[in-house]
Amino acid sequence: MPAASVIGEPCVLLKLGEIVLKGKNRHQFEQRLQNNIRKALASTGVETVLWQRAGVIVVRAKGGAVADVEKVARRLEDVMGIVIVHRCWRVDKTVEAMTQAALDMVGQHPAAALGGSFAVRPRRRDKRFPITSSEIGITVGSAINVKFGLPVNLKKPDLSVSIEVDRDEVFVYTDGTPGQGGLPVGSSGRGLVLMSGGIDSPVAAYRMMRRGLRVDYLHFSGMPFTGPESIYKAYALVRELDKFQGDSRLFVVPFGKAQQQIKSAGEDRLAIIAQRRLMLKTAEVLAERRRDGALITGDSLGQVASQTLVNMTALDDAVDLPILRPLVGMDKTEIMDAARRIGTLSISELPDEDCCTLLAPRRPETAAKIADLRQIEKRLDAEELAEQLADSVQLHTPAYGAE
Repeated sequence: MPAASVIGEPCVLLKLGEIVLKGKNRHQFEQRLQNNIRKALASTGVETVLWQRAGVIVVRAKGGAVADVEKVARRLEDVMGIVIVHRCWRVDKTVEAMTQAALDMVGQHPAAALGGSFAVRPRRRDKRFPITSSEIGITVGSAINVKFGLPVNLKKPDLSVSIEVDRDEVFVYTDGTPGQGGLPVGSSGRGLVLMSGGIDSPVAAYRMMRRGLRVDYLHFSGMPFTGPESIYKAYALVRELDKFQGDSRLFVVPFGKAQQQIKSAGEDRLAIIAQRRLMLKTAEVLAERRRDGALITGDSLGQVASQTLVNMTALDDAVDLPILRPLVGMDKTEIMDAARRIGTLSISELPDEDCCTLLAPRRPETAAKIADLRQIEKRLDAEELAEQLADSVQLHTPAYGAE
């Protein structure tokens, strides 16, 4: 984006994705997205105005400072439901204004300095505008060619100049940055993520937020038999993920004593599966209190002994709420790539003492029988224990950008 312009105003143009396919429910998704945008931008300290057109949202920074527009654009790259974020110029609805804005932008683009090819991509959302899209392309393209001597390449240009004629103004922009896509957070309900300190569960949380779920987080620590490191790690992970939804809540359950009871109540090989069933039962109690409609885990089929198909079936049997496993078909490399992209991998790789290490058997069961697990739970009085564990939760509210 040029640092200054005498004929227009810098702003942000947001392109929407599957929201535009929602038919009669589309307005609800758009309203949810607008609310999420306003909430996200509140943390920037920039006073903004937004309005919606067909398939796009325009965000203006009051005062029109380029630095404020850039701050707004960067923050909106993390908002679910937005496909592309364009830094653009909003100019008068004249051929002269759009041409001058295009020249300003091309003049400061790196591809132009290297003599790269260009194309003009005009679009008239307002069909009343007397100049056709083809005529706009020819007029603006000719001006760019004359001033900079750049070759035209309509199929694969090094630089694309987009010009969109709207109802009251024209938007001119070059590059866009990818948004998160998906659906606005909150448009698909609520879920509770079982958040370990590992690589998988943060990615699972992200993928469900991207499908419109607002998520809460539940972490089981090994305290009082481990230190608080895993809690700090879970807190840091949720704080990073909070950029995608805001107002995140992390619930922490001290699980060490319950693990001791599991260890004394059944066979060593079943301890991990019995533990995970108790975690799910506790999560279900908390989810029902929070009105969350599903539990979310980072399970990936076959990744570890507890994630065989038989053992996943045994885990499903522990609760009535649906268990969503958005990573079930992904391998570790794909999950790590996703974690790196969303900013959680470096946190997940920090050392900590996970509560699961307290029960790790030498030969974990890969095909647990549900009847055996229910027998262990009968000895534990697992339903009552889950209620007690849910009563012991500690609430934390990690906020993105907070120290």
